[in-house]
Amino acid sequence: MGYKSIEEINEKIKKGKAVVVTAEEIIDLVAEKGVSQAAREVDVITTATFGPMCSSGAFLNFGHSDPPIRMSKVWLNDVPAYAGIAAVDAYIGATELSATRGMEYGGAHVIEDLIAGRDVKLHAESYGTDCYPLREITTYINKDNINQAFMFNPRNVYQNYNAATNASDRTMYTYMGTLLPHCGNVTYTTSGQLSPLMNDPYYRTIGIGTRVFLGGAEGYVAWEGTQHNPDQKRGENGVPLAAAGTLALIGNLKEMSTEFVRAAVFEKYGVTLFIGVGIPIPALDEDVVEKASVSDSELFTDIVDKSGQMGVVGSASYQQLRSGYVELMGKKIPTAPLSSLRKAREIAQLLKKKISRGEFLLTAPVAPLPMHNKVNKLEVRRPRNED
Repeated sequence: MGYKSIEEINEKIKKGKAVVVTAEEIIDLVAEKGVSQAAREVDVITTATFGPMCSSGAFLNFGHSDPPIRMSKVWLNDVPAYAGIAAVDAYIGATELSATRGMEYGGAHVIEDLIAGRDVKLHAESYGTDCYPLREITTYINKDNINQAFMFNPRNVYQNYNAATNASDRTMYTYMGTLLPHCGNVTYTTSGQLSPLMNDPYYRTIGIGTRVFLGGAEGYVAWEGTQHNPDQKRGENGVPLAAAGTLALIGNLKEMSTEFVRAAVFEKYGVTLFIGVGIPIPALDEDVVEKASVSDSELFTDIVDKSGQMGVVGSASYQQLRSGYVELMGKKIPTAPLSSLRKAREIAQLLKKKISRGEFLLTAPVAPLPMHNKVNKLEVRRPRNED
């Protein structure tokens, strides 16, 4: 069959004639009509995920006071923000903890409060300069009275993150939730057959410049995400069997919704931010459609012992994980998701509607994501130039 282009698909979207399905719906369509016919009929496939994405945060510009201040230290609702950028810019990281409330409140809560339109206490200190004489300021900000407020997330939308268990003899409190001793449970965090990079395993359509749904607003893929590691062993369908590709995402915080950006606290671990991301895949040809028609029964991930005692202890399909238990080391182990499949489905359907109504156009990547990338471990060592 002939190939479609993103330009041709966008013309159909503008005319309200594009055929849009979710990544779950394409599975049934391919099973019913085959890859070739499905590729002829479908123009766009929507993917989505909603889960904890710790490597997230926001850049904020507060505007200048009178007299002006060169902010060198900043707190937002008592949560430290990084101010080593310019006079009145700061970056608030999602996992930063409150100086007064500890694990009860953190940067993720500040971000959610800003999105919700709530007032946030800003306290800043300075060493003082001739051009910035003010040394301290306390005021209240919100998304309407500050200048730019954009979310920039260094690592989101992991491609097939490992499931977790705990082989030690004590309960562990982790970023993968509470893990019971002696492999008492398994947790996982992806939307499986709906997950964006599961449906585009070789990054043919998702790359730098791709327009995405980010937290209720339009956003873009800004770069490869940190720890982007595509050089993982892959299954027959091309999907990596362990944590692989990642995306750095950017979008306008002022246009986001707390329906799709929510702060959370993991017991005895800390603060994280749940974010909803939806990414459309243009049905360019049969290969794209075939790759996007993978189901949970065909998608496998490693199960890793987070105590560090045993490493990889097994693997399971997402169909098995979603069943509520897996067989592991001769035992029936209960499973639980950290991500929300219901919210992922909601986002995929919402993105489908936006595209069908001509409200969301597709973009071709301006550059591809790397297919090879060296990921180093941090070692304690002496400088190379030290004798």
